[in-house]
Amino acid sequence: MEYTYQYAWIIPFVPLPIPVLIGVGLLLFPRATKNLRRIWAFQSILLLSIVMIMSIDLSIQQINRTYIYQYIWSWVINNNFSFEFGYLIDPLTSIMLILISSVGIIVLIYSDNYLSHDQGYLRFFAYMSFFSTSMLGLVISSNLIQIYIFWELVGMCSYLLIGFWFTRPVAANACQKAFVTNRVGDFGFLLGILTFYWIIGSFEFQDLFEIFNNLIYNNEVNILFVILCAVLLFVGAAAKSAQFPLHVWLPDAMEGPTPISALIHAATMVAAGIFLVARLFPLFIAISYIKNGISFIAIITIFLGATLALAQKDIKKGLAYSTMSQLGYIMLAIGMGSYRTALFHLITHAYSKALLFLGSGSVIHSMETVVGYSPDKSQNLVLMGGLRKHMPITKIAFLLGTLSLCGIPPLACFWSKDEILNDSFLYSPIFAIIAWFTAGLTAFYMFRIYLLTFESHFNVHFQNYSGKKTSPFASISLWGKDRLKTINKSVLFETLLRINSNENFSFYLKKIYYNENLRKNVQPFITIFANKKIFLYPYESDDIILFCLLLLILFVLFVGAIGISFDQSVIGLDILSKWLSPSINILHPNLKNSPNLSEFAQDAIFSVSIVYVGISMALFFYKPVYSSFQNLELINSFGKLFSKRLFVDKIKSVIYNWSYNCGYIDTFYTLFLTGGIRVLTEVTHFFDRRLIDGITNGMGIISFFLGEAIKYLGGGRISSYLFFYSFYLSLFLFIFYLFYFYILF
Repeated sequence: MEYTYQYAWIIPFVPLPIPVLIGVGLLLFPRATKNLRRIWAFQSILLLSIVMIMSIDLSIQQINRTYIYQYIWSWVINNNFSFEFGYLIDPLTSIMLILISSVGIIVLIYSDNYLSHDQGYLRFFAYMSFFSTSMLGLVISSNLIQIYIFWELVGMCSYLLIGFWFTRPVAANACQKAFVTNRVGDFGFLLGILTFYWIIGSFEFQDLFEIFNNLIYNNEVNILFVILCAVLLFVGAAAKSAQFPLHVWLPDAMEGPTPISALIHAATMVAAGIFLVARLFPLFIAISYIKNGISFIAIITIFLGATLALAQKDIKKGLAYSTMSQLGYIMLAIGMGSYRTALFHLITHAYSKALLFLGSGSVIHSMETVVGYSPDKSQNLVLMGGLRKHMPITKIAFLLGTLSLCGIPPLACFWSKDEILNDSFLYSPIFAIIAWFTAGLTAFYMFRIYLLTFESHFNVHFQNYSGKKTSPFASISLWGKDRLKTINKSVLFETLLRINSNENFSFYLKKIYYNENLRKNVQPFITIFANKKIFLYPYESDDIILFCLLLLILFVLFVGAIGISFDQSVIGLDILSKWLSPSINILHPNLKNSPNLSEFAQDAIFSVSIVYVGISMALFFYKPVYSSFQNLELINSFGKLFSKRLFVDKIKSVIYNWSYNCGYIDTFYTLFLTGGIRVLTEVTHFFDRRLIDGITNGMGIISFFLGEAIKYLGGGRISSYLFFYSFYLSLFLFIFYLFYFYILF
């Protein structure tokens, strides 16, 4: 075991050769490097797989022997200062290593197909490998300053990946917004590191915790100053993990490629803030004010993220606000002291959210090739619908991810979210009610996304001669079953030409029936405009994308088993507690006993009941719209009758505007922060230009005119110079003596 731990330091550097070699290859041998680009993708996946194997080996040893290993070597040594580098392998590190490597491998495999025709294919894999290196280096760091170095590298990689399509102004603005917002948090994080070093004199975690606890116990430090320092550390974590009010960068980060969204929201950037708070948990737990502050910020984030996701039309932005809310649950668990539960939900949420994002990427990838759709419309939920017929495997994967995130048993997130809700009732009834209500909102907005995307009919409608809106697109089966459909070859080609000319093509489809395999007949009817394939219908994604979705489905189905904490006589599957036993025993010497099956079922009733209420409301508001016109009219008449009495329409309008406009938080920042900075800049510019430069320029102008006036007094006669000299000297002496006698007498 010692041999394995001694070489654990190479883990962060295993993926590093990929960006280096790609950069050198593009510089020296660009054509050969581009021709062999699939080889670079394979090597990226292979190296990250090696990292995962090493991480699993370390984790097995952690579970079997409850062993913590730390290795440190000195870098800078001085009389009063010693700066050290090292690595720390403990349960938290091993969990994060497996999470990063496993999700990273799946995302890399997915990206190989998703970005196969993108011009930045090699650049993407170079960024991804360096991103993995930065995150792996962060989680094995043994001190604060080393974490800060990799922390900034993670921020730099996220900036590059969010702005991957930098030619799009929206993506360029999004990466700048993420960069600036995280710089605010990073500045606070750096100040917190420096102040704690000034108090304790060390960056190492072990020294930090021991000395700090002694100072607090002996009352040898100002508690207000310590609280300020701890808040500064938490600010850095809040920015990275999108906690209120530094969450504004997260929805805009969706402008990057969908695999990046999956990686950022599952196992890397947003997980970095959670990791930092978990790593510094002994520090925060010693101060009750900090614990309560973390819980307060977390409960605001939980509720705010859920409400902002209610009316989002962009499928990825809806999932982004869902991530914000779920990260709030994890922070709430840490603030309550539930260290194990927080890490459990971090694991289950990571795989569930990766499945949802990759599933949404499959939908977007398919919608971009549908006739009448452009890339800016391919993420709009309003323009989707009926994809369950065209993309059955993606539909199943997305549904399972939705059910898991909502907390439906026995899927992954149910086990962890249920524990958080139960612990919140013991911590604070008010927080528990908010968290419980937000669980219902989660079910509502997640099923809203699912229903708008996969249910009903496909929402590119064509009008037939009867005036009714119908869809001419068939329900394509993966297994090639026969369907009856109405398509004419010549009319189809004419329609596609008119689509390319941006003309109205509503009346150009005629009905000609044929009973053949639709996939064989419609698939050849593809036209190419601007080097892009255009299909008449959404189609299921390629096998590689579906393979990644199926892998994540397995995680969603079974990863919750590692944290099931029933009584050992009942099930005994609580691997996570054994995994975390060194940390848990240190942080929580008095652990409560695991509940038996009946107690767990009673506790789960509350969490599951609110979830089913949220799902029922989503079905009530969205499912009837896609059924029949009679049901739609019935719902509308009922809504009008109900709104006359309780002003439901007005309430719905307020909620919709609040959610769709992101809580007006961006507007507030634009008006008061950005606008205030611009006003201050204008005032400073006016002061500098008019006052500072005015005085300087005024002295120069006065000197110029004074010199011009004096030069005409010179006539070249010495007697005149002596006369003026004597006159001014006498005048000066007269004034001097006048003031002298005035002051003296």
